[in-house]
Amino acid sequence: MIIKISAFILVILTISVLTFMARILSIDYGGKRTGIAVTDPLQIIATGLTTIESKELIPFLKKYLQQESVELIVIGMPKNWDESDTHGTPLVVEAIKKIKKEFPAMPLKEVDERYTSKMAKDAMIEMGMKKKDRRDKKIVDEIAATIILQEYLQSISLS
Repeated sequence: MIIKISAFILVILTISVLTFMARILSIDYGGKRTGIAVTDPLQIIATGLTTIESKELIPFLKKYLQQESVELIVIGMPKNWDESDTHGTPLVVEAIKKIKKEFPAMPLKEVDERYTSKMAKDAMIEMGMKKKDRRDKKIVDEIAATIILQEYLQSISLS
């Protein structure tokens, strides 16, 4: 009887912890499209969520944040190898301003996104995707957002 009660309490505690854990959301922002990835509630696994038109980012976030608990947004900041800005840097800076204005209580962290699109394309080849599918930039953006998030998770687990 005690074992059954203990197991029941453990299940209740596990459900309670999962209920209060929040996801981390990752953004690979671009001029036309934006890749989105999220963690599981335990913040262990990064998974691609979708790719949206960049102009739809704020409405998408409003809807998603109403449905899911998110504790942090991670956004890829494009930089050249010498730390100088790329053509995409001003776009991301503007997106960050909009996100902070719409969601002032949501923590937002900028992370290095150098080479994530190249890494995404390489991953697609390694997964055996057909050339036609690899040309779909929506998939590349979603995978890039996933790589940004996975690298962030690895960086916080090392610290």
